[in-house]
Amino acid sequence: MMDGEPYLVLEYTFLRMQQRKPTVQTKLKNLITGKIVAKSFQGSDAFPEAEIERQPITFLYTNKGEYWFCEKGNPKNRFSIKEETIANQASYLKPNTEVVAYKFGEKIINIELPVKIDYKVVEAPPSYKGDTATGGSKTVKLENGLMMQVPMFINEGDVIRVNTSTGEYVERAEKK
Repeated sequence: MMDGEPYLVLEYTFLRMQQRKPTVQTKLKNLITGKIVAKSFQGSDAFPEAEIERQPITFLYTNKGEYWFCEKGNPKNRFSIKEETIANQASYLKPNTEVVAYKFGEKIINIELPVKIDYKVVEAPPSYKGDTATGGSKTVKLENGLMMQVPMFINEGDVIRVNTSTGEYVERAEKK
């Protein structure tokens, strides 16, 4: 906790210069705004640890820039999260996906997606035979509107597994 907001330490370096007090140089990420700042601290500086809760929630649907979720096992308790809060993770959400919400106080500050999610391929150009010695790839459209590079053997109607942290194709989950 610093300035009333939670921060995550991304990098730190202990620096000792001649005839000066040792300092700790850090790179911090604000967990609410997502901004990254560089700060230097004295060895005697202390900060309280932020109380951040983890809660499983289920994604329901999106409407006008708001993403609607419910508590796991309690679909009556619905709430929305603005697109700015979940940023680049929004493109990987699909209905009934279970995610983990990070709460600071009573406010949700971020969500964590499962590492791998399955998507159905809705548009895929036809594959062609020929020079595929280098493991050719093609661009397909997934059910959530995401465009992705996949191997040539993936066809329309197949279900593929995608790594949500890297945004890359992992494997074919089931064949059409």
